Amino acid sequence: MDESKKWYLMKYEDGGVFGPVTFEQIRQWAIDAQISPLDKLSTDETTWLKAPMIPELEMDFLIEVSPDQYYGPTTIGALKEFIEMGEIGPDSLITNCKDGSAFSVKDYPGLQPVASEGQTGRSPEPIRTNIRVSLQQRIRDLEHSLLEERRAREAAEALVEKLEAKLADLSTSV
Repeated sequence: MDESKKWYLMKYEDGGVFGPVTFEQIRQWAIDAQISPLDKLSTDETTWLKAPMIPELEMDFLIEVSPDQYYGPTTIGALKEFIEMGEIGPDSLITNCKDGSAFSVKDYPGLQPVASEGQTGRSPEPIRTNIRVSLQQRIRDLEHSLLEERRAREAAEALVEKLEAKLADLSTSV
């Protein structure tokens, strides 16, 4: 990783951009659960990559929030934060995306609640995102997409009906 480059973080929730900062600051934000799996990173503010695509951030863990809902990939630091906040419990299942291993929180060494530390440094920092907020936003996005798809389908069906009627008129007049 080129440590001399300046990095920018774009938050998924509101499109807010933080930076320029060092990659070490980006890494610390990831460790501190301030970067969500949907956030994007860039060194030029033109080409953006989703945060989990940068291996050095170690966003390697997928959390099973419920039998059909997952959050991640995210960092060990985020897992600790979610435990502390009560978002996940000792029986919550975690998958390591790097090696495919699955385990419960209680079976993974080092996943005990950690004390919050004060923020330092002069750079403004992104707001932490909890699982519920991210899932609620994802649900809203999916509902919006579904509504758009339904409208497009209804418009297409109306057009098909109109064309079929026109075709029927042409067939009877010939």
